[in-house]
Amino acid sequence: MSRTVFCKKLQKEAEGLSFKPYPGELGEKIYNEISQEAWTQWLNHQTMLINEKRLSLMDPQAQSYLAEQMEMYLFGGDYEKPEGYVPEEDK
Repeated sequence: MSRTVFCKKLQKEAEGLSFKPYPGELGEKIYNEISQEAWTQWLNHQTMLINEKRLSLMDPQAQSYLAEQMEMYLFGGDYEKPEGYVPEEDK
């Protein structure tokens, strides 16, 4: 049976994650407060950031940047959007 959480990103009850997707306290917070739907949205957004900024996941600075962006994206904050990007719902 799947877990249900009140998703901080989507502001609604939704199916929770089946595992902690990130280590430490932040991973625990994501597991408890972010839905599968919002996590999938973040993964898509992260992919755009990696491609647009040509980030290397081997670079510790890129890893720190993505962790910072992830927290802002999921929990409210001024996260970066790829230049010229228009979300589907805004088209």
